[in-house]
Amino acid sequence: MRAGILGVGFMGWIHYLAYQASEKAELVAFCSRDAAKRAGDWRGIQGNFGPPAGQIDVSGLATYETLDQMLADDSIDLIDICLPPHLHVDAVEKCLAAGKRVLCEKPLALTAEEATGLIAKAEPGQLLVAHILPFMPEFRYVADAARDNRFGKLLGGQFKRVIGPPDWIPDFYDPARVGGPLLDLHVHDAHFIRMLFGMPTEVLTRGRMRGETPQYFESTFATADPQVVLSACCGVIDQPARPFTHGYEVHFEKATLRFEFAAHSDGESSMMPLSVFQADGSIEQPDLGDGDPVKSFHLEIDAAADSLSSGQAHPALDGQVAADAIRLCDAQLRSVRTGKPVTIEAV
Repeated sequence: MRAGILGVGFMGWIHYLAYQASEKAELVAFCSRDAAKRAGDWRGIQGNFGPPAGQIDVSGLATYETLDQMLADDSIDLIDICLPPHLHVDAVEKCLAAGKRVLCEKPLALTAEEATGLIAKAEPGQLLVAHILPFMPEFRYVADAARDNRFGKLLGGQFKRVIGPPDWIPDFYDPARVGGPLLDLHVHDAHFIRMLFGMPTEVLTRGRMRGETPQYFESTFATADPQVVLSACCGVIDQPARPFTHGYEVHFEKATLRFEFAAHSDGESSMMPLSVFQADGSIEQPDLGDGDPVKSFHLEIDAAADSLSSGQAHPALDGQVAADAIRLCDAQLRSVRTGKPVTIEAV
């Protein structure tokens, strides 16, 4: 798979590293309005994990200033969109119209209507969405267990994703640019919930608002199976010392899986490693590798290459599942604004 990156920010840098590790995909081009970045100076990129960005060798890469220029390059199989969220819809539409295959960073769009519209314009397998969570080892383990039924039936669980003040993200609470915690953070868990449990049929969300945007909220979800008990917590606590925290407790018939990670403001971190509490009383902590965060993105890029090769989207990258996650977030937004349960219509 020959790919071109659109947008050279933190995600563009991480995707660049993933392509360097991949044997299934080759980065052949990138597009940036910044002349210094087109010359290979990526030192100004800021991020919260992975190695710091530096000077890259662009001698083997085609560099473009505009998307239209890159779309004219017939040697590129896939456009890897790493732009800010409010620019996704326009970029995806242009790529689809040009007949290019697309891998778009999450969220696919900022509204359910826009996301559904993009899916309608794409050919089968043409639009992939880069939701990284299913490729992270702690979450991949849960997805694999649900798929192979090793612990029996899924009975539900709780998911958490909470941060301190996101001062590094301009316009974080602007629903037209970022979407606040719902679409910047919780969409990860909404997507994972959709993958594991199918599309919920109803949601009830309570929370604190910041203007028209939920700042901190908790949701309970109903599914077609009345035995499933499912909830999620997400948002911002306006205290700078509050660590970033994410994790889950997932219940199967024969085991409970727990994981939590916290990154503290002083640079330290704490973790409850993935633990499997078996019905027979035993406890297992699976070996999940060396913890390199870029490895998950390497797996994601390889999955995109496999999807293009087979013509069938990887379940974690499927555009319809990503659009469903935004439909779920839209239902949560309506629920928190009204204080009432919202029914989620089937598509």
